[in-house]
Order: sequence, then structure tokens, then C-alpha cells
Amino acid sequence: MQRICVIGGSRYFGKLLVRHLKAAGHQVTVINRGSTVPPAGVEHLVADRNDEAALTAALGSRTFDVVVDQVCYTPVQAAIAARAFAGRARRYVMTSTIEVYDPATAALPVVPAGTPVPEDIVDPATWPVAMDLPWHDDAYLEAHYAEGKRQAEAVFTRAGGFEFAGVRSAHVLGGGAQEFTGRMAYYAGRISRGEEITVHAEALPTVFIHHEELAELLLWVTTADFTGPVNACSDGPLDVYGLATIIATQVGREAVYRTVPAGEEASAFSFDRHYAMSNARAKQLGFPFSRTVDWLPGAVVEALTTESSATP
Repeated sequence: MQRICVIGGSRYFGKLLVRHLKAAGHQVTVINRGSTVPPAGVEHLVADRNDEAALTAALGSRTFDVVVDQVCYTPVQAAIAARAFAGRARRYVMTSTIEVYDPATAALPVVPAGTPVPEDIVDPATWPVAMDLPWHDDAYLEAHYAEGKRQAEAVFTRAGGFEFAGVRSAHVLGGGAQEFTGRMAYYAGRISRGEEITVHAEALPTVFIHHEELAELLLWVTTADFTGPVNACSDGPLDVYGLATIIATQVGREAVYRTVPAGEEASAFSFDRHYAMSNARAKQLGFPFSRTVDWLPGAVVEALTTESSATP
């Protein structure tokens, strides 16, 4: 049994992770702002992670084997957490994102299309950190989501005082109404209604992960001993056309496309630039991934069922 603290953990795969940790026999503490109460048997601390004094007061004298941070988006938040948990945790795990590799958001080494992107393309040990940017501004943060995650990883990597691992998640799907981005529901709904979806003529593949698989991977990371970033994605990249074909098969209709030139905005999973991740490191460390094409049809059905139940 380990003492594990989850920051966030109130929705989607974070909520599932908390249940998995409890079922595995761990002593679990959840920290959030109080809007969602965790399951019975899970300790609940109410604090705003942006308020260092309040966070430190809520922690009291508690110590943890592992902290899993589900809601860190900026280097400022990372610095607050690093100070608050210094001497309190042996291991710190941050949920990061595939978006750290998006070449449209930073000057990154070029990875040829078709070559899965490895972790060392973005090295948090050397990534520059700028605390004085307007990270408190919601509009700025939304526009600089990828950079916020890169810099947060960098802060934790250099903090010392605990082992650090960053889980760079692929696009998360599945769970029906739980999938708060609504992207699967968008595609499933439009294709089932015969409405067009906007795509690039030469759309490049990306990678996905099922929300249950991501929760299982995070559970695995709490007991692993590696440090540094690790990519989390199911086997088998898909471009937007492959995704739409699987959805169309489930709904019994053909997908209707409207193509736009490279550089113009298209629907969520149509990419005119390459940053599909490699999951080789996680596999070498011992995590067995599923295949995207095996779970995606079920995720489509969940999305359609959710949309149907929500329609008056």
C-alpha cells in the first residue's frame, strides 16, 4: 500500500484513476477546490492549488509516496506545487500532453512525417521557463496551452526533492458523456446526420488513447521507478479519414468531407503537421498498449448513445 495524493481527479480519466488506486489498496487523498466529492474511503482536502498558503495549510503534516497532478497547466502552478510538496513526496507524476510536440507552438527539431515522435524532442531539463508571462490570464493560457505544459514539466524536472515523471497523453477518447472535449461526439454526430466535416486534403496521422487505458497507465506509473517524460498512446496512428471511416462504419453512413488547404483551420483531428508520438519508451518500461482500432468502435457507440439520450 502506498500513500497517494491526486491533485484534481474529479472528472474523466482522473476520476477513474482515483477508483483504480482505491481498488488497488492504496491510501488515497484527493485535492480539489471542493466542487466534486471523491468516493467513499478517499480523503478529501479542499484547496485552490494556485494559493500556496492555502495548499500548504491543507496539507498540514501529511506526506505521500506519490503525487499525481492532473491539473497543472503553467510553470507558476508547477513552482507552487514543487515548493508545497518538497519533503512531502518521494515521487511526483504530472499528466502532460501530446501538444508539447506541436511544431506550430514552438521551434522544435523536425521529425519526418511517418516517424513517431520520441520524448527527447522536448527535453524538460533544458526547456526555458518564463514565470513572468501572463499565465494567470485565461485567454493567454488557452492560446499557450502547449507551452504552459512544456514549462510546467521543466519546473518539476529541475525542482529536486522528489523523483519526477511526466506522462504525455495522446488525444483521449471514450467514455461517452465523460469525454469533456466533445470531439468524438462532434464527429459521430455530424457523420451520422450526413453533415460535412472539414479536413485537410493531405491530413497527417495522430495518436489516441482510451480513457480507461490512460487511467491504467497512470496507475502503473505510480508504482514504476523511471523518471522523465513518457508518451502514452495506443498502438496504431490514424488520420482523420481513418477515424471518420471507423465512425461511418458504425453509423452506416458515408462521411462527407470539405477539404481546406494546409495552413487553414480544419476539424479537431485533421492535422497538416506531424507530431504523432512514439510509445516505444513506455513499452520498453513494461506497459502493454492496446490497439486503437480495437477500442475505437465502442467509443463511437458510446458517443452516439450519449448524443441520442441528450436529444429532446
